[in-house]
Amino acid sequence: MSISEARKRANQAYIDKQDEIKVRMPKGRKAEIQAHAEAMGESLNAFVGRAINEAMERDSSSPEK
Repeated sequence: MSISEARKRANQAYIDKQDEIKVRMPKGRKAEIQAHAEAMGESLNAFVGRAINEAMERDSSSPEK
């Protein structure tokens, strides 16, 4: 079953509204992080986003260096 043209347009509209960040790490680390995210009931993307948000909150509430 092929994807309809409407679905393709909807997918592209969603992608166009997002920023993308590429992260590189040693082989095997992705699987480790993904397993942790799944254990926490999150997707890899949700976990990374949450980790970034928590670090930014922590950094902004700590005394300046």
